[in-house]
Amino acid sequence: MNKQLSRPFWALSMLLGVSASAFAQQATLKGRVMDQKGSSLVGATLRFEDIQKSLSTNANGDFSLDRLQTGKLRLRVSMVGYASLDTLIQISDGQNPLNLYLKSNTSALEEVVVIGYGTQKKSDLTGSISTVSSKDFQKGQISSPEQLIMGKVPGVQITTSGGQPGAGSTIRIRSGASLNASNDPLIVVDGIPLAGGSVSGVANPLSLINPNDIETFTILKDANATAIYGSRASNGVILITTKKGSRSGTQINFSTQNSLATVANKVKLLNADQIRDYVNTNGSDAMKKLLGTANTDWQDVIYGNAFTTDNNVNIASRAGNMPYRISAGYMNQDGVLKNDNLKRTTAALALTPKFLDNHLSLDVNVRGTWSKSKFATQDAIGSAIQFDPTQPVYVDDKDSFGGYYEWVQGGKPNPNAPRNPLALLDLRKDNGDVFRSIGNAKVDYSFHFLPELHANLNVGYDLARSKGNTFTPAIAARNFNEGGERTQYKTDINNKTLEFYLKYDKELPTIKSTIDATLGYGYYKNSSKVYNFNRTNAEGDKILNEPTRPFDKPENLLISYYGRLIYTYDNRYVLSGTLRTDGSSRFSPDNRWGYFPSVGFTWRAKNEGFLKEIAAVSELKLRLSYGKTGQQDGIANYSYLPNYTISGNESMYRFGNEYYYLNSPVAYDQDIRWESTTTYNAGVDFGFANNLFYGSIDYYSKKTKDLLSTIPVPVGSNFSNFLLTNVGNMENQGLEFNLHYVPVKTENSSLDLGFNVTYNRSKVTNLTQSDDPNFIVETGSIRGGTGGNIQAHKVNFMPNSFNVFQQVYDEQGHPVEGVYVDRNGDGVISDNDRYLYKSPLPKYLLGFTAAYSYKKWSASTVLRASLDNYVYDNVSSNLGSGANINDQAVLVINNAPVDFLNTNFLLKQLRSDYYIKNASFVKMDNVNLSYNLGKFIRNSKASMSISATVQNVFTITKYKGVDPEISNGIDDRFYPRPRTYVLGVNVSF
Repeated sequence: MNKQLSRPFWALSMLLGVSASAFAQQATLKGRVMDQKGSSLVGATLRFEDIQKSLSTNANGDFSLDRLQTGKLRLRVSMVGYASLDTLIQISDGQNPLNLYLKSNTSALEEVVVIGYGTQKKSDLTGSISTVSSKDFQKGQISSPEQLIMGKVPGVQITTSGGQPGAGSTIRIRSGASLNASNDPLIVVDGIPLAGGSVSGVANPLSLINPNDIETFTILKDANATAIYGSRASNGVILITTKKGSRSGTQINFSTQNSLATVANKVKLLNADQIRDYVNTNGSDAMKKLLGTANTDWQDVIYGNAFTTDNNVNIASRAGNMPYRISAGYMNQDGVLKNDNLKRTTAALALTPKFLDNHLSLDVNVRGTWSKSKFATQDAIGSAIQFDPTQPVYVDDKDSFGGYYEWVQGGKPNPNAPRNPLALLDLRKDNGDVFRSIGNAKVDYSFHFLPELHANLNVGYDLARSKGNTFTPAIAARNFNEGGERTQYKTDINNKTLEFYLKYDKELPTIKSTIDATLGYGYYKNSSKVYNFNRTNAEGDKILNEPTRPFDKPENLLISYYGRLIYTYDNRYVLSGTLRTDGSSRFSPDNRWGYFPSVGFTWRAKNEGFLKEIAAVSELKLRLSYGKTGQQDGIANYSYLPNYTISGNESMYRFGNEYYYLNSPVAYDQDIRWESTTTYNAGVDFGFANNLFYGSIDYYSKKTKDLLSTIPVPVGSNFSNFLLTNVGNMENQGLEFNLHYVPVKTENSSLDLGFNVTYNRSKVTNLTQSDDPNFIVETGSIRGGTGGNIQAHKVNFMPNSFNVFQQVYDEQGHPVEGVYVDRNGDGVISDNDRYLYKSPLPKYLLGFTAAYSYKKWSASTVLRASLDNYVYDNVSSNLGSGANINDQAVLVINNAPVDFLNTNFLLKQLRSDYYIKNASFVKMDNVNLSYNLGKFIRNSKASMSISATVQNVFTITKYKGVDPEISNGIDDRFYPRPRTYVLGVNVSF
């Protein structure tokens, strides 16, 4: 009996013992799932493989799981748009919260991308579109947004104008589509199109947008993608989307970057001893007496190290159901040219609330920028290249031109001599202040009775207020005879946007179809007020130039109607069509309206039965498109109207004792009309081995007709012998290839490689109404001659080809002065022997990117290459002659580039093809190394990362000038791009 009773008791004791033991070994696991930037991920799934349990992160990205046995468990963390994380974790009692990081892994072909007036899955696109997100931006000291994507996108060439603080860039998408109008793409920021043209008082209007506020760039390249923007889209469209607020808790980020910039390269010039030797050998006694005893490197005098600090803070959070983002930034950037400086303060607010059970969405964006610029005159660069190195910087007489050495003639500055380079910088003040604000409110209402139908309203503005002044004192050699100089300027710009469109997006599963239709209206008004001020001497008591009117108020208006239909069948076939009509005030009523259609087709071959089960092929898609776009930017507001130019004070008509201004008629064409570009595009998007490899190939053909060109007209037929009218045609053909390869992707490390190449050839196909094959339009003015041009447009040649004589060389390979090939065989060397030779336009553009991460370390680099592009070396052609060094006519000694030692030209040979140089190059734009310290404050959620970057690391080129990357192909007094060393710190809370 006792034995029988003892058995249940023993079993119960054993059970309680085991339970107690198990209870003692249980633990709670807590943690947070975040992306690589430290932002919380809401709804991420955690699955514990060994115990078959799953849970999701909450609104703050946190998770918690109780009663886990201590020991090791296999954990998989996954979330749509991110690479799954498989890891082995140690479970122990009392352990610290676990931080888990997911890497973005959205397939490049499954991304939702921004398109004109909407979004679309990239896999369904029929046009040629490229997207660059913030994680792939260029690293380092970035002062202007376009620099973020340099070398990242095939078919896009971005060339900074130089090393000036906030320097602007030339942006070309698939080369240019015009000869005389604008070749700049349309830039749209959060739905607001930015008007082309400059803003007085700032080197680059685009630099007024803080790069740290930008989330993505979307580049629309073919007409099927751009036709929805009609008359402004011939040169492509860049859509900039800025960062928004957070729906999951508060995120605070502070970043600071501090950099040192140094001059990477200078013009190679003769030194003082070489100048003395040349003048003593070849100069007259009068010239020899002009030689000094100094050894001055004038480029060292005007250049110096430059410091920049760039600080940004932003808060992304939500107030109730309203996500918001507030940001502020301050940048203080010095230029390597002394006295050059840009100070920029920015602020931005983004609100994205939803109302009415998410049927009503509001997107409000307001940003403002205040910039203060101190411009250093770039005339100092040309003067430093030319000025005699045997002369000192200063003289003992401080009353003589401010104490700076100057060339003197009759007690005054020699009018034919260069000015002291440092004096040009120190004695001239040029200040500009600009305020710019861009803002809009977008309303998206989904009808309750028909949720697939959306009504969208976009109201926005782009305004700028700029003012500035220049001052040169009376003691300065510059403007000495006028008693110095004082000028001022002021401009107000007000651009308004109003858009309303209906969008219907409906899935029809019974017929395996999706319909996406858009119908809209746009109103765009660009107006400005340009104030005209007197130009006076330094004291302001003598008017040097008086304007004929106090201000100008140019304005233009564009009204648009547009529609688009996208039809998808069975997730395999996509057909799209777009039509936009624009009416512009820049044209006469008879030519005011332009019509811009496009059509595109996509075949998603991967979704066909014969490919669907082939695992090696992740994606395969064919795109075909055709479209027509227009061009009106760069055309004057009133070109079709007869107008008059009012003369200045120097050209007044005397009648009796009174003087009257003259009104001179200007040539005009009342039938001037749109330039129009037709584009054909064929492309393939591909992905292999689960998108281990993915990319695209595109072929395009662009044909532009009715190009604006200045042509000669019969005498008496208009108010000038030349007229700007529509007569020209040109075409571009090209091939683009883009490839991404991810050879390493593990829990602790990853390697992402990117490569792109672009081939493009452009040629002019018509320039005159009579089809004269020998007619040329001269372009590309150069220094060194009166009215000199070195480039030209001609039928069957690339635009802006160099128009030169063919140089003859001796047996040693040296050019023979004044001896050229008689190409037409008439026995006389004349302009008829000049020929078109080479072009600034590159035949190939290449980009290479690499990003590697290992645990908390990451490194990246960007390289670019430009092949078969040429530069005219105007520095050497203008200064590389004995007559320039030993200028006996005006009693001035000048310096010369070392290239003079190869030519020994006595006189300038400005139009010799000797000066056309191969400027192909390979550049490493930057190399970046960063380390994520993680949490650096105990018991806080603050994390920190540090980074080091070198920009403009090296350039490989045959070109001997300062820099082979010259946008217009004429190297003259170029502001050198510096090499920059950057240290950065990023703190997130």
